[in-house]
Amino acid sequence: MKKIMLFMVAVCMSAMAFSQPMTSYKKQPTFGISFFLKDMYTANLVDKTSLSNVLNNKLWTKVAEMSPGLSLNYYQGLTDHIDFQGTLAGSFTKYPFSYYSGVPSSTDNKFLMELSAVANIKLLTDKHVIVPYIHLGIGASMYGGNYFAAYAPTGAGLQFKLSEGTFVNLLLGYNIKVSALSTNHLNYSIGIASPLKDKKPVVVVPPPPPPPPAPVDTDKDGIFDPQDKCPTVPGVAKYEGCPVPDTDGDGINDENDKCPTVKGLAKYQGCPIPDTDKDGINDEEDKCPTVPGLARYQGCPIPDTDGDGINDEEDKCPTIVGVASNAGCPDLAADLKVAAKSIYFVTGTAKFAFPKLAPQKLQYALDQLNKYPTLNVDIEGHTDNTGSVKVNKALSQKRADAIKNFFLSKGIAADRITSTGFGSEKPVADNKTAKGRQDNRRVEMLPRFK
Repeated sequence: MKKIMLFMVAVCMSAMAFSQPMTSYKKQPTFGISFFLKDMYTANLVDKTSLSNVLNNKLWTKVAEMSPGLSLNYYQGLTDHIDFQGTLAGSFTKYPFSYYSGVPSSTDNKFLMELSAVANIKLLTDKHVIVPYIHLGIGASMYGGNYFAAYAPTGAGLQFKLSEGTFVNLLLGYNIKVSALSTNHLNYSIGIASPLKDKKPVVVVPPPPPPPPAPVDTDKDGIFDPQDKCPTVPGVAKYEGCPVPDTDGDGINDENDKCPTVKGLAKYQGCPIPDTDKDGINDEEDKCPTVPGLARYQGCPIPDTDGDGINDEEDKCPTIVGVASNAGCPDLAADLKVAAKSIYFVTGTAKFAFPKLAPQKLQYALDQLNKYPTLNVDIEGHTDNTGSVKVNKALSQKRADAIKNFFLSKGIAADRITSTGFGSEKPVADNKTAKGRQDNRRVEMLPRFK
C-alpha cells in the first residue's frame, strides 16, 4: 500500500512540474455520467497475499461477480493540468466488512452511496485528444443506510476528446480504506462529460479609425465656438452654450431649483427649510415634523408618556396608566376601601380578629404597593363615640399602626405608609344607632401617588 501511495505522489509532483502554456485550456464547468463495475474482493486478496499470486493464479474477481453502478460527476478546471471532480455514486453490492470492524460481511446486496472530491492531475492539457491522468482525493460512503465510512479514492485514467469540451473518461480506480468500516476495493468506470454551457468565442474587435480633427471649442463645453454665445464659459446647448441661469442667486441653478425665485438650500433642492406641519418650527428643529407641536417640546405635541390618553402636563402620574377622573393616576380608592372594610379587630384591642384572614384581605393593597413604586397609602383608624375620647383615639391609632406594621413586614418602605388614629372625630354614620356605631368602627386605606 505504501508503494502505491509513493508512486501516486511522485506522479503528481511530475505533473505539477509541467510549465503552463500561453493559451489556457482550463476546463469549464462540466457535468458527466459514468457507468462502473465495483470489485470488492481483488484488492483485499492482494493485501492478504500478493499481486503476483493473484495474477499468476488468476484469482481476480470475474466481471459477473462485480457490482454495477452509476455515478454523476461534476468537473471544474483549477489549472490547465488539474481538474476538480465531485462524484455522487450509487450501487447495490455485498459489502465485505473487515474482521476487525466487528460488523459481519453482508450476505445480500444493499445500496452503497459514495460521495467524493478528487483532483484529476493531467499529464497533458485538454488540447490533446488523449490525456492520461492521475485520480487522487477523499470520499465518504453510506452502506445500507446504517454504516458510514471514509476512504481515499485513487487511480489512473484516460480522457478521450470527442469535441470541444466533451470527453469520454476511462478510469481504473482504487479506493483505499481510511476508517474502520471501509475496505480496499477497485472501480472500473467509463463515462461521458459535456460542459454545462457553451464556451464563449473570443471576439477580436478591430481598433477604431482615428477621429477627424475637431473644430475649436475654447471652453470645452462640447459646443463649438461659432454656435456658442458664451464661448469662454462652459455651458449647455439648451442655453446656446451659456451656463444654466440662477434666477434667485442662491447658488442652485434654475433647472435643479424647485423654488427658482426664492432663495433656498441645496439640501432642499433650492427651497427654504420646510415646515411640514405648519406649527412655526422648521423641520430641521422639529422632532415631529409631520405633527403640529410646541416649541418647548421641540415641535412635538405635549407627550403622554404612559399612553393613558392624559397628557403629561395634566397627568399627576405621567409614567403610570391611569384615568382622567383621578388626574391620570390609577383609581384604587374603591378597591382599597373594600379591602380595609374586611379587616376586623378583637374588641377593645389592636389584634386582628381573624389573624389568618387579615393578610389575605391586605394582599390586594400590598400588590398595588409593589406594582406602583410611587403609590403611598394613608391608613386611618376610626371608632364610634362609645367610651372616652382619649381611649378611643389611642385604640384607633394602634389599629392603624397594626396595618402599617403588616406592610412594613412585607418590605414596604416606612416613608410610603402613614397611620393616623382619629378616634370618633370623623363618623360616617349616626352614633345613636347600633348600625351607625358599627359603621363608624372602621379602618380606611387611602391611596396617594407622589
